[in-house]
Amino acid sequence: MLGLLRRLGVASSDVEDVAQEVFVVVHRNLPHFEGRSSVKTWLCGICLRTASTYRRGLGRRRERLTPAVRERRVDADQEHKLERDETRGWLEQAIEALPERQREVFVLFEIEELSMEEVAQAVGCPASTAYGRLYAARDAVRARIARVQRRRPA
Repeated sequence: MLGLLRRLGVASSDVEDVAQEVFVVVHRNLPHFEGRSSVKTWLCGICLRTASTYRRGLGRRRERLTPAVRERRVDADQEHKLERDETRGWLEQAIEALPERQREVFVLFEIEELSMEEVAQAVGCPASTAYGRLYAARDAVRARIARVQRRRPA
């Protein structure tokens, strides 16, 4: 769940606090869970709404978050790991740049590996709409990564 919240735009420094909010909502609403969807889909929906509320509140916060400096270790396979980390960074940036609705569907389907039916339930739209958002998100991610790779020095 922490990874899902982070991919939905929650800052790493706030992920545990937001996860705690998710658990409070789950605890409060568990007696009302009707079982019309899987527990995982229900939980993902709560994560989506909690992350959305968190992101809307960021503009009112006074502190400004800066990215943490990652400590690098030297390994025998350093070049391969560096390329993998660089590629992961491009993907994370591409996901962050997606509109919220596309990001939600992309993260739930491609990363969390929910079925499209579960994704549609979690985000509250028809499956055809969710597929449209997924295809648009995939195109945007591919285009952004291609732009970054073209600018990359050889």
